[in-house]
Amino acid sequence: MEGSRQAHWIPLADLMTGLMMVFMLITAVYIQYVEKTTTLVLDEFKDVKSNMQLALQNEFKESFKQWDAELLGDMTIRFNNPSVQFATQSSELRPEFQNMLRDFFPRYIKIIRSDKFKSAIKEIRIEGHTSKAWKDVSSSEAYFLNMSLSQERTRSTLRFIMSLPVFIDEEIWFQKHITANGLSSSQPIPNNPKPELNQRVEFRIVTNASDRLDQLIAIK
Repeated sequence: MEGSRQAHWIPLADLMTGLMMVFMLITAVYIQYVEKTTTLVLDEFKDVKSNMQLALQNEFKESFKQWDAELLGDMTIRFNNPSVQFATQSSELRPEFQNMLRDFFPRYIKIIRSDKFKSAIKEIRIEGHTSKAWKDVSSSEAYFLNMSLSQERTRSTLRFIMSLPVFIDEEIWFQKHITANGLSSSQPIPNNPKPELNQRVEFRIVTNASDRLDQLIAIK
């Protein structure tokens, strides 16, 4: 009787061991697939970023000199001359900055919405920044006053560029992908000896690579 029971359990143990080995093999193959897919997404992001950086630099390299603007490594375009953009504590775009935007934005959006890059775009962020300075108020109050001012400046910038003809046929796409973000004085330019240069507007491209990576991580 005892021998019969042992004979029964030995095949069952072999079956469980076999199933465990199959499960471990499937898990190993799946992990390898996810890691390979993650690497492909990262490589694709690097290629898109590199190609977009190159396209923007080639398009605007001469204009940047005229506008006192620059292209940063994270695909941010920064307009550096605050006196051209807004008057002190004002959110009204000055005529010279309007002229810059009339020239800049249609060319900028033509690159971003090209077949080569359009599918990789998650967001175009218009970011407003200020210096810390604000007369006769505490630092905390100055922060919130500058937050309001930076938000008003990005909204007025967004409102102006959405009045351009380039928006007419693709208004829904633009409304979905373009945002206006006021950041107050929270992100000063590093190693900047002139605080007034922190008063600036930037255009930053956000790709959907992070969303795709998040989806892969959630699957793991």
